[in-house]
Amino acid sequence: MKIKLILLLLLCVTAFGFIVPKEGWTPLFNGKDLSGWDTYLGPDLDNNGKPVTDKPLGLNNDPRKVFTVVKENGENIIRVSGENWGAIITKAEYENYHLQLQFKWGKLLWGQKKKGNRKDSGLLYHSVGDFGADYMAWMRAQEFQVEEGNTGDYWGCAGGMATIPVIQKSKDNYVYSPQGTMTAFSSESKDGRHVVKQGGDEKPSGEWNTLDLYCHGDTSIHVLNGKLAMVLYQNSQIDKGVVRPMTKGKIQLQSEGAEVFYRNVKIQPITKLPAVYLR
Repeated sequence: MKIKLILLLLLCVTAFGFIVPKEGWTPLFNGKDLSGWDTYLGPDLDNNGKPVTDKPLGLNNDPRKVFTVVKENGENIIRVSGENWGAIITKAEYENYHLQLQFKWGKLLWGQKKKGNRKDSGLLYHSVGDFGADYMAWMRAQEFQVEEGNTGDYWGCAGGMATIPVIQKSKDNYVYSPQGTMTAFSSESKDGRHVVKQGGDEKPSGEWNTLDLYCHGDTSIHVLNGKLAMVLYQNSQIDKGVVRPMTKGKIQLQSEGAEVFYRNVKIQPITKLPAVYLR
């Protein structure tokens, strides 16, 4: 049996020029360029983060090179300058998967982020619908927040919805807790569209952090540096006033006013969620 398997793998390499990824992982970043991704940028912004025009730069139009591949310590990594709001977006859609990537902060801040001095980006998943639906920059999606001090938070983008167990700390301040009250969050909910993650496991600025995102069915799990940040249930979307399922879609990596670097972006299919993170 082992000999037959080896011969089959060799046949695949010879005939098709590829090697089956170890443990089922498929890289989403090829280590050379942004093949397999689109770019989308919103309009130029003033220093307060307000659009100076109602016309976005749009699809695959990146005159300032917001999204590039740069070399660091002999390794090619993705650089997002943050100068414009927007994202790189996978051309393919994904469902029932484990996504893993690493990110670290650069030094540049733009627009209103200079005033707040908090670096910001985001991993947006189950991305569907029109480009630029949220703030003329991002597709409808669920957001695994990537922001200094808040990495792991949830935001529903342009109609994204989820039910999450939370403890209410104060008005409009809900924190994930496995023992919390199941509450629905969206842009149309009285409770808002934002939930704070549990714990604080982000590494200091300039060091690499690892994000793990698990999605299966209508449940998703945010994990930061090996520690559970949040579990989302009943992922769904408001689409033209109707609530619909939201269990698959494209993946976006945000540009949102701060320089950030990404590497080791990879994905593998899963048939169930890791029980260790479920309540």
